[in-house]
Amino acid sequence: MTSVALVVAIALVLGTTEPPPTADLGSFGGEVSDNRTALDLNATRAGAALARLAAAHATGPPLVALQRAARCIAVDLKSTTPLNGPCPDGVYHEDPALCGGEAPLEPLWARTRATADSPWSDYAFVAPGGCPATLEPVLSEADFRRLPLAPPPLHLQPDRGWVLVNMDTIVSTDKTEQTFRTELLGRGIDVVATPDTFTYDWGDGTAPLVTRSAGHAYPDQDTFHVYTGLGTRQVTLTTTWTAKYRVDGTAQWRDVIGTAATSATSAAFTVEERRSHLVAELCTAIPTPPDCEDG
Repeated sequence: MTSVALVVAIALVLGTTEPPPTADLGSFGGEVSDNRTALDLNATRAGAALARLAAAHATGPPLVALQRAARCIAVDLKSTTPLNGPCPDGVYHEDPALCGGEAPLEPLWARTRATADSPWSDYAFVAPGGCPATLEPVLSEADFRRLPLAPPPLHLQPDRGWVLVNMDTIVSTDKTEQTFRTELLGRGIDVVATPDTFTYDWGDGTAPLVTRSAGHAYPDQDTFHVYTGLGTRQVTLTTTWTAKYRVDGTAQWRDVIGTAATSATSAAFTVEERRSHLVAELCTAIPTPPDCEDG
């Protein structure tokens, strides 16, 4: 039987300036079937590793590649594929007779690399193959990005249309999950999206702040910026999202391999310099005392 292959290249966004992590996909538990031609593996660690790698990236060249291919006949607890080289004991293909004559899908494999210039790893097992009619649909990164994710709110403190130069301008947001109901291949799917990282662009040409903290208000602020020059500015918050999904009729939640992003931009505000001076009366008096009018 000709194996059915599907290649999906996933572009991931580099979330920090540090070298991206590599995924450890080489060790899994499993159980060999009686005839030793099938190897049932627990791919939980593979999915988790891929999810961690995907969460660390959001743009740039593909760092993860998925492909469906046959599986080598295993005589131990190590599963591999002809994609990694010849199979010493032969190749196991899904049986088309079990799918009513329809061509079955081969198992899904993944390979990774740390950077665009790094060599690819060997392919590691991700998910079993099966009949197209019964195989669970996979929510891809593209499917995830089509969901109507709402940007988390962007809070500024102080929020009065101006901030002081050389003083903390505090920002914060909400780390609230969003849930969705969608459908793939006629199967209903529940999706839970979670904010993973927050990137603040300060609008003054300085380096952005990348954090997993939603931030705190004064005096416990941990996400803030000090403007050193006067002018009009806007803050842009880009949120990188990860997600998990569950197909109707199943109990297992699976990680989406890949991320989505939303953006929110504040209203324009001015960075100003204010000087203090003594006044004869309270500046809250009406009418405003003359010595208060110059701020």
